[in-house]
Amino acid sequence: MNRFRKTELAIATGLYLLIIFMLVSNSISNNVFELQHEYGYKFDQYHQVFDYYKHYLLPILAHVTIIYLAFVFIHARVVPEYLERQRWFLGVLFTGIVCGTVFLVIMISYTWYYGYLFGVYNTVRGVYTHCVKQAFILTIFYSTVYILYYACRRLYFDFVFKQIIQQSWFRERKIEVTVMLTIIGFVLLSAATKGPAVMLILLAISVFYCYVYFICEYKVFPRFEIHQRKSEMIREISVISLPALMLIGLLMLLAHRLGPAIFFIMLAIYAVEGIIIVPITWWIYKARHQRVAEFKGLQKALDHSEAGLDFLRWQINPHFLFNALNTLYGTALIERATATGEGIQKLGDMMRFMLHDNVLPTIPLDKEIAYLQNYIVLQRLRTKGSPDILIEVNINETNCEHEIAPMLLIPFVENAFKYGVSQRNKSRITVSLSCTADKIYFDVYNTIHLNRSQDVENDSMGIGLNNVRQRLALLYPDKHELSIRETGTEFFVHLTIQIV
Repeated sequence: MNRFRKTELAIATGLYLLIIFMLVSNSISNNVFELQHEYGYKFDQYHQVFDYYKHYLLPILAHVTIIYLAFVFIHARVVPEYLERQRWFLGVLFTGIVCGTVFLVIMISYTWYYGYLFGVYNTVRGVYTHCVKQAFILTIFYSTVYILYYACRRLYFDFVFKQIIQQSWFRERKIEVTVMLTIIGFVLLSAATKGPAVMLILLAISVFYCYVYFICEYKVFPRFEIHQRKSEMIREISVISLPALMLIGLLMLLAHRLGPAIFFIMLAIYAVEGIIIVPITWWIYKARHQRVAEFKGLQKALDHSEAGLDFLRWQINPHFLFNALNTLYGTALIERATATGEGIQKLGDMMRFMLHDNVLPTIPLDKEIAYLQNYIVLQRLRTKGSPDILIEVNINETNCEHEIAPMLLIPFVENAFKYGVSQRNKSRITVSLSCTADKIYFDVYNTIHLNRSQDVENDSMGIGLNNVRQRLALLYPDKHELSIRETGTEFFVHLTIQIV
């Protein structure tokens, strides 16, 4: 945002200096008598003395300068430091002072710029009244223009930039759209000498080919990858092409009245589509998806290698660890510490899962569910003495005979207990899981109590959740739906995974 604001100020300064240069150069390059005659004819008409510098150059310079300074001060100081931070009193005060200054400078400069009016009005007051009206109208106009500009600017950053510009799909399509517009511009320039009718027809044909490219790239070919039927693909391309071709034919008929020749021209357009446009689109589609597949493969390999290194780092004599846990479990039973024994047993089951199942590419879903339940049992033990903490688990294992990548679900539950449990405030955590024949549905809800902006994990959802996002994108591309919604006091996660 700051960099963009600096760019805005640089552009404003450049325009201001350009206007100053043009005014001054005009004064230097032209004879003063020519300037007197060109700009002072109204003064002569009403028998007033005209001076180019006092009645034209200096008032225009004052007008342009005060507008530039007002924009710089408002846009670089008042808006970001006061109005955007809701310091309304000082913000409105400074805005009023700037608007008043703009009004006064324009009014005074106009008493010179419209000096010929002293020969029109019978009184000096009439001239001043006219200048006041003009200055007031211009001040309102400039204020309205800036408000509209700032509204468009906020709309761009709050919606367009976040929702479109920053998205990877836009970056890909931005290159394609740029290439398409360049080709269309080249075609129009080439046909500029052949009349508007020819330009319009060539523009329609170029847009038609661009339309075919995007439809094939993002709709027809992805479907073909699924059904693998060439006849259906050809039929789809023909169906989407026919209405556009008919419109081009109608346009040519209205523009040139070519009669029977239109049929052959449309055949030629259709032939170019089938022989050149569609094959090139298919080649680009396959090349892009091959690069994406290679990238995902490399990223998977990297993730597996990093996971393997991490696994080796902390896998220190697991047998000793399990023996120690079994000893503690037996001691707890002897001492009749049932809760402690249950906690040790659940911890042992979780560690066994981490050592043996976590390194596999996929595991049965019931093992992931068992790990979740063990984790929740340990958390219940930790919060057992707090009646204001409500933990609900709704897991229906019917139709859950699926394989799933390990450790996909637990980060959401960990996140819920990390940020959703408070010993002083009422807390609630709800975990739900169910399955159909081809899908897994997983929901987590929790209250929020911790001031997460002070947490070491600067990201609003935590490093763990971002890692899960990446894993889902790699392991289940286009086969999952992850929806995360956060308010000031609540956090919702909904995950749907389609199992092939």
